[in-house]
Amino acid sequence: MEVYFQSDQGKKRNSNQDYVATFCNQQQYTLALLADGMGGHQAGDIASRQAVEEIGQNWQKTTITESQKATQWFIQQIQKVNQLIFEKGQADLKLSGMGTTFEAVAVFEDQIALAHVGDSRIYIVRDNQLLPLTEDHSLVNELVKSGEITKEMAAVHPRKNIITRSIGMPGTVEVDVATYPYRLGDLILICSDGLTNMVSEEDILALIQTKESLPALGQALIDTANQQGGLDNITVLLIDFGGKNHD
Repeated sequence: MEVYFQSDQGKKRNSNQDYVATFCNQQQYTLALLADGMGGHQAGDIASRQAVEEIGQNWQKTTITESQKATQWFIQQIQKVNQLIFEKGQADLKLSGMGTTFEAVAVFEDQIALAHVGDSRIYIVRDNQLLPLTEDHSLVNELVKSGEITKEMAAVHPRKNIITRSIGMPGTVEVDVATYPYRLGDLILICSDGLTNMVSEEDILALIQTKESLPALGQALIDTANQQGGLDNITVLLIDFGGKNHD
């Protein structure tokens, strides 16, 4: 298994509010985390960093070896960090209303466990297909699901950045969790919407098929998002399970 991640400020933002990192627990199982913060001034930076570092450091203390236990752990941890970020936002006017999306993938012997809040995404690439493992928690996705707008309309909708779930909300945050089997040759892509708002899924897959190394692929994805406008911070995290395309 090989892991690579990269984050870029993009062309239009004054700071990078995305945060990405990996951690290993006591049994040497990897946890990959990505968060896309929101809020004025530095508030988004603080929310995304706290979510990733708090949960990542807690993962380092665990002895979890099973994907099902990991999903239960994710739900508990995300509730705790949701409360922490909400309280910090309440205590400091400059941080009021801050929040973050959150993606987590823990890798075990033959399965991944994932957790998802917001509109960052997790994909698996298998048999030359880019398959989404998450569904956006966003206003436009709700409109698509209800049949009010098409996917094509959603891509250019003026309110497409409004998310319906984030970490930092009052009360309990609903977390999507799942387990998924992987096999040799699979590739996991975790990314912020700075990539998917700029680069189509067809173009993402085409880049994956042409790049031979993870660093080259990560750079190509970020470069393409910037070439298409780079309107937001762009973060990608890649987990490669081996195979001829990514030796």
